[in-house]
Amino acid sequence: MITLADINQIVSEALMLIIRMSLPVLLTSMIIGLIVSIFQTVTSIQEQTLTFVPKVIGVFVMIMLLGNWMMTELSGYITKLWSDFSRYVR
Repeated sequence: MITLADINQIVSEALMLIIRMSLPVLLTSMIIGLIVSIFQTVTSIQEQTLTFVPKVIGVFVMIMLLGNWMMTELSGYITKLWSDFSRYVR
């Protein structure tokens, strides 16, 4: 029988996995946005859409570089979750 502690552990592991997987992509986007904002301030360019293309390219590159790791982490979590499935159903 599944207990509240089991549910808390599943949710906690899922949230930590989400944070670990999204952190590199979000940091890349934030750093690129900061660099472009500094560039806009120095050059007095006030175009709001200027940060969009570099951020998209940066996020795409990070996903290409870390996609294998992300998929391995996600499939490991799902495998662990499904291997304990019979315990949760009772």
